[in-house]
Amino acid sequence: MLRGTRSWRLPLRGLGPCSLSFSRVPVAPSSSGRSGAEPRSVLLSYKLLDGEAARPALVFLHGLFGSKTNFGSVAKALAQQTGRRVLTVDARNHGDSPHSPDMSYEAMSQDLRDLLLQLGLVPCVLIGHSMGGKTAMLLALQRPELVERLIAVDISPVETTPSSNFPSYMAAMRAVDIPDGVPRSSARKLADEQLSTVIQDLAERQFLLTNLVEAHGRFVWRVNLEALAQHVDKIMAFPPRPESYPGPALFLLGGNSTYVRPGHHAAIRRLFPRAQMQTVPHAGHWVHADCPQDFVTAIRGFLA
Repeated sequence: MLRGTRSWRLPLRGLGPCSLSFSRVPVAPSSSGRSGAEPRSVLLSYKLLDGEAARPALVFLHGLFGSKTNFGSVAKALAQQTGRRVLTVDARNHGDSPHSPDMSYEAMSQDLRDLLLQLGLVPCVLIGHSMGGKTAMLLALQRPELVERLIAVDISPVETTPSSNFPSYMAAMRAVDIPDGVPRSSARKLADEQLSTVIQDLAERQFLLTNLVEAHGRFVWRVNLEALAQHVDKIMAFPPRPESYPGPALFLLGGNSTYVRPGHHAAIRRLFPRAQMQTVPHAGHWVHADCPQDFVTAIRGFLA
């Protein structure tokens, strides 16, 4: 039973017009950073559902263009069904978390590590989808004592070959032109019409449009399109690691997805020797959205 909900949210100050000429719908400006500096963590936005402190918390990490709200329903279901604390997190440059010019997995792993230590949620169960799965894998490899077990959702520790053309998506988002003062319903419709010339899939457009937010009377993209576009190759890759993670790991795959291929299995076994692989038959890449009940059942089975 849920005993309460705590949340932290970054205010939307600073989301005014961006001077970048390529962005018609403005994006929130990046924080400054020093070239060549060590990754500097940012304070991530999160939502924590309370539960039993004696059991490892479940920590959900979203994928590219996503946010902590992607896991809202499954997080509540798992909190109710397991009695555990459940944390959902916005990655840097996503959702309500701050913007930064650094979009490396090393930086995202450090953000997550600092947050988990701050909240006293270690060791925990890390559950990461796509980009979030790579962040979870990296933290498990770097600091295995912080991760009781790992679930990587439709992703592997190798370079990703996505079915979607993310650079073209980012270019289409940058090109969206919405006049000031239009109501939200009209703004979303205008943005959808303009995106549809490049992105034919309605579900993908609706997913991207969750990032269109209103601030100071204007509509802006809450994702940091500049940083994502500059580092998309890093996001598709995975940092080489010499060590392995000794804990239990589940690679939960979508049966209709091609993100994890048989050729990836050797890398998975090398880095995660205790890995199990499970497929959700009728799910695509967004397993938790396509088959939420099967997703929850698979997680509960792995925790048992």
